[in-house]
Amino acid sequence: MASKSELRRFRSNLSGELDSAALYETLAGAEHDSERKQVYAELAASERDHARVWSEKLRANGVNVRTHRASVKTQMMRALVRVFGPNFVLKTVAASEYADRDKYAGQPDAAGMSEEEHRHAGIVQEVANRGAPGQSRGKQIAAAESWHRGVSSGNDLRAAVLGANDGLVSNFCLIMGVAGAGAPARTILLTAFAGLVAGACSMALGEWLSVTNARELARTQIAKEADELEHTPDAERHELALIYQSKGLDAAEARRVAAQIMRDKDKALDTLTREELGLDPAELGGNPWTAGLVSFFLFSIGAVFPALPFVWAHGVSGIIQCIVLSSVGLAAIGVFTSLFNGRGAVYSAVRQILIGMVAAGFTFGVGKLLGVSMS
Repeated sequence: MASKSELRRFRSNLSGELDSAALYETLAGAEHDSERKQVYAELAASERDHARVWSEKLRANGVNVRTHRASVKTQMMRALVRVFGPNFVLKTVAASEYADRDKYAGQPDAAGMSEEEHRHAGIVQEVANRGAPGQSRGKQIAAAESWHRGVSSGNDLRAAVLGANDGLVSNFCLIMGVAGAGAPARTILLTAFAGLVAGACSMALGEWLSVTNARELARTQIAKEADELEHTPDAERHELALIYQSKGLDAAEARRVAAQIMRDKDKALDTLTREELGLDPAELGGNPWTAGLVSFFLFSIGAVFPALPFVWAHGVSGIIQCIVLSSVGLAAIGVFTSLFNGRGAVYSAVRQILIGMVAAGFTFGVGKLLGVSMS
């Protein structure tokens, strides 16, 4: 008979495999590309096979295996897939698979599954790296390189959550500071919406400037690379050869590949831009106007939570409702952050609420002190 700790491990493994299977089944159902759909379906089937192993172990020990209910994180990911499509969460799924690839490393009875989990992580990473159907291998490689650079810093989902968090926390703290100073409800309401608009505009402008400057710098670097290609082709061919040597080719093969690429200047410039500068000539950091509008929208979503109660309430009642509504928003953000931080949903929600409350409490105290000293 298995010990209590082993039974807990069996249950945890079973739950994790069933959650993964449910997510991949949802991805397969929402995916339009037949190749990706097949990949997701095969991954789901593999996870189901793993789940059967743990289910059988539990039954062999006299444990009644109940119908599985997907975790909050899995339900949220599935909902996001249905609403926004597979690509919206794909990088988060890939990062999660990569983080969990060693989850069976210390379990002797799951050696085969451990190897398969490593394969799964590689497969999902490859799907995340892959471009649109029919895209050239060179562009796929470039996409892979950008994914590796960006996986630790985030993706669309992460950016959306953090943008809303900025709006909520900053406006919540601003409102609590003004409320602590004893300002009337109309002043608090005006401050709340002024903070929303000012903060959203600031975020939008900052994002617009960031993307615009990145694009201008990229263009300058590409222009310089083109100039070097025109005037010092031998040096650029040597650089290309060194790049391919660093990727594992022997010196002679690297020189041959570099010489072949240099026959077409456009191809050579594209290759040098990707390999030496780490830039995708087709994107150059994205559209600054889209980035600015998205930042404005996301910040506003978060900032409206603490502001709304003062539309219909005032005094202590308004402050209490502001705290409650802000807590709900902070909890939701915490749950969303659990999708890509590897922590549990409850832990992430509670941590987010505590941090937000500490910040708001501090600004309330500062407002109280300033209000008293100025009165």
